Amino acid sequence: MQQGDTISAIATPRGEGGIGIVRISGEHAIEVAEAVFQSAGGRKLADTESYRAVYGRIIDENGRVVDEAIALVMRAPHSYTVEDVVELQCHGGMMPLRKILSLTWQQGARPAERGEFTKRAFLNGRLDLSQAQAVMDIIEARTDASLAMAAGHLTGHFSQGIQAMRHDILGMIAHIEAAIDFPEDEVDDVLTYDIQKKVVDMRNKISGILKTAHAGRILRDGLMTAIIGKPNVGKSSLLNSLLREERAIVTEIPGTTRDSIEEYADVGGIPLRIIDTAGIRSTDDVVERIGVEKARSYADRASLVLALFDASRPLGREDEEILALSAQHDAILLLNKCDLPMVTTPELLSARAPRQTVIPISTHTQAGFTRLVESIRSRVYAGAAAGEEGDFVTDARQAEVLRQADAHLEASLRTIEADMGLDFISIDLRSAWEKLGELTGETVGEDIINEIFSKFCIGK
Repeated sequence: MQQGDTISAIATPRGEGGIGIVRISGEHAIEVAEAVFQSAGGRKLADTESYRAVYGRIIDENGRVVDEAIALVMRAPHSYTVEDVVELQCHGGMMPLRKILSLTWQQGARPAERGEFTKRAFLNGRLDLSQAQAVMDIIEARTDASLAMAAGHLTGHFSQGIQAMRHDILGMIAHIEAAIDFPEDEVDDVLTYDIQKKVVDMRNKISGILKTAHAGRILRDGLMTAIIGKPNVGKSSLLNSLLREERAIVTEIPGTTRDSIEEYADVGGIPLRIIDTAGIRSTDDVVERIGVEKARSYADRASLVLALFDASRPLGREDEEILALSAQHDAILLLNKCDLPMVTTPELLSARAPRQTVIPISTHTQAGFTRLVESIRSRVYAGAAAGEEGDFVTDARQAEVLRQADAHLEASLRTIEADMGLDFISIDLRSAWEKLGELTGETVGEDIINEIFSKFCIGK
């Protein structure tokens, strides 16, 4: 990537819509836009103030009108990328957008790489690395809690806590260096005691942040959840209830669901990636048998299993098989049809699976769903406080960086206990300071930066 280049890309999703946007950024952004855009009033974009919209038309190389458009000019440094930016807003069809984009390339812009606009915002100091990562999390948020977490990172809430720890570590290093420069003051014992106390407090903070990693990952990526049970136990009805729509076909005929259905659902703020599987039973039907095998496979891969049983019937051989399968996973046992006279009771099912949570529900009356939602939330938020999502760790890289920083802080405590001297304490502290800088991007390598932005969509 040549940062001095002028880049352009379509910034709106594929497909048809009322509005489509081609974004141009770089030193020659206004010049490129000027070459393809003709103002209705003859006004030049070069003479347009920042944050002003100009109505006009897109003109091709032969002077023909491609589309009506509005040009929005944002001058450096007050733009998303901190460079000159022009957004050409036209009608949202792929043909006009592709044509306009092609025209910008003819006038000297080059195709933007994945995430290059946000990468420029990061490299130009508008966003730190945590904030830049949050841009895609905002776009992909599936629940209010996911959005709150991403917004907390985007506004710098998470970064502020990391910066505060780095500031405290730098203060400790400065005191150590001062003590080394003025050894006659003989403050080593007092200083090391003070540092020891501060390091312990900081390790407790990091430990608290790391406890949010499980919830943060789920809020960002979704919790893969498999619904299993024998045929006609209510799996598709449960899916429809969680989605609040009629997504799956529900009939009294066993084996209706032959393939797996996958959807995202907002369950108490938790994005569940729900997979409704075929009923698990022995069958001679080739297609249904494939569905049953896939059901077992999804159960093995899922982070959470919702195992359904029919409260109005006694447990059968197929139920025993499902109990055995759910015992191998983090599972919630749901006793469906509790609005009917109960033959299989919660006490009976709990006796068969004492380590599993048993919840009576009715997909017909929605009884028990509040308890089900709370059970899922308690699993996800274990060790983390709901409502403080802006402080959560959002991915595996962030969690690993925090663990490595904590290891350096732990090493500094061992150095103090071994009475190895201030120089060695300073080395461990500086390593922790540098490691924490990888979260904000201040000390991160180019290869990691490239990897992070390669996951972005083109145009963002």
